[in-house]
Amino acid sequence: MEVHLSPDIQAKLTRLAAEQGHNAEALVQEAIARLVDYDEWFIRDVERGLASAERGDLLAHEEVGTRLEKLIAEKQALR
Repeated sequence: MEVHLSPDIQAKLTRLAAEQGHNAEALVQEAIARLVDYDEWFIRDVERGLASAERGDLLAHEEVGTRLEKLIAEKQALR
């Protein structure tokens, strides 16, 4: 497989690879692997959420608010 990059992206990639002590190809392979892994995770979670919704396993509006408030409080406590 060949991927053609714009000169600007190629220059940025070369600079980043050099800063990280890698060659550009290794950096591209790592980036693509992360993207593919993320997309697989995202699609799987969306499908799981849709299946849950189809079963009627949903949160009430109040429960969503309660969970969000708890998450916000936890994040603020870490500061």
